[in-house]
Order: sequence, then structure tokens, then C-alpha cells
Amino acid sequence: MDLWFTEKQTKHFGITAKVKKTHHTEQTAFQQLDMIETEEWGNMLVLDGMVMTTQKDEFVYHEMVAHVPLYTHPNPKHVLVVGGGDGGVIREVLKHKSVEKATLVEIDGKVIEYSKQYLPKIAGDLDDPRVEVKVDDGFMHIANSEEEYDVIMVDSTEPVGPAVNLFSRGFYDGIAKALKADGIFVAQTDNPWFKADLIKQVYQDVKEIFPVTRLYTANIPTYPSGLWTFTMGSKEHDPLKVKQDRFDPIETKYYTSDLHFAAFALPKFVKDLTE
Repeated sequence: MDLWFTEKQTKHFGITAKVKKTHHTEQTAFQQLDMIETEEWGNMLVLDGMVMTTQKDEFVYHEMVAHVPLYTHPNPKHVLVVGGGDGGVIREVLKHKSVEKATLVEIDGKVIEYSKQYLPKIAGDLDDPRVEVKVDDGFMHIANSEEEYDVIMVDSTEPVGPAVNLFSRGFYDGIAKALKADGIFVAQTDNPWFKADLIKQVYQDVKEIFPVTRLYTANIPTYPSGLWTFTMGSKEHDPLKVKQDRFDPIETKYYTSDLHFAAFALPKFVKDLTE
């Protein structure tokens, strides 16, 4: 008998993958966690029935969360990642030589535990000496921080369960206070096919707080619709004005200096969400 996992992205649409093995399943204190091995995508982390990351396509999301803001900021030294317990964004952050400290704040320690066990190529750098891992509420961590970080990256689940507050205007106000005078933040903001209203609201909230606000996209096949958005808020630096000599070579599989700029070229129906 074939076993298939299906993520229902709306009441009428979803994606499905043939399951080879179930490694672990658990109702944690915060969410349903499943680690499954799929035929097409390798090991897959699923939270509350939603695909978070897979071995095969994880590099797209993690590179685009990390490298766009880190190349935009001229000298990022202290970076905060909210969420992202799988460790993929941290792995990419550490590729930048200027980074002296990377702090990860993940509310669910079980995500970190099982990512280390079943996704070691993604989570392997969480034990790097430059990394501080805190199992804590990211919303409250931001609220208690002040002018501490050069770059903040919000690697959250979709706005359900413990991640709801990470899409609120109050959270973005807190991020602005937690950033230094020329700080930058970026957050994943879902897909424009099914969550257009969410993207529009987040963009407007961020625009009211940050002088420079930009929306960019990436293609991630295991995420709803494949087209994914990220919203950047910057106090000073514009990602579209980065000079070519800023792009020190690092090892990537998706991100390039050309793509850095191209990612901000939006389809009209997506661009309309920013107006």
C-alpha cells in the first residue's frame, strides 16, 4: 500500500508526496511535529500539517532569507534569527565573515532536537561557537531587546498557532527598536496566490515603520503555489542600491548577485499588493 502525505493549502487545493518512512511524530507543547522521509524530497519537517523544509529544496528558502539582507547591510556583525529551529538560516548566516554572533530564538526546542537528528546538513551549524541558541518566545525576546542587532530575520511558520504574533504590527514595532540605527529585517510573508491579503497588510505595516520597504520572491516547490514572498524593512540601506564589490563570493546553490536584484522584479499582481 502506498502512503502519501498531503498538505491542504486551501479547502480545495494541496500538494502531496509519497512517504517512504515516518521517522518521528509528536504533539509538542506548541504544535504537531512530524519528521517523514519522502521519495521525492528526502526527509521533510512538517509542523501542524504544513511543510517547513525538505532536504532537496531547503537551500532556496534559507539562502534567500539570509543573503539578501546580509549583502544589503555593509557590515552585519550581530544577527538574530527568530524561529528557524531547523538551523538552515543560521547555516547561511555563518557564511558571512563579518558576522561575529548569530542568535537563534526558537520557541519549540523539539524542532531543534529532531532537526539535528534527521536534518544534520541543515542543522549542523547550530553548535558553531558563534551561535547562541535560545529556546524562548521570539515575540518576547524582541520586546526585551533594544538597539542590539544589525540584522533580524523572521523565519516563522505560517500565521497560525505560536506564530500568529510574528505577523502583527506590534511585532514589527518591536523589531525596529531591537535594530541598530542602520538595521535591517526580513520576514517570510507567505505566497501571493492564497495569502494576498496577508502580504498586503504586512507590507503596509512595515512601510509605516521603515524608510525602506521592499518585497521580493523566490521559487520554492514544496511551499504553497511555489512562489514565495519575503518582506524587508530597512532603516537606511536599500537592497537595490548594493554595489557589486559588496558581493564577496560564498558557496550557494540558488542565490547570486544577479538574483539579488532580480528577486525584486515582481509580477504585476504581486507588485499591486505593495501599492
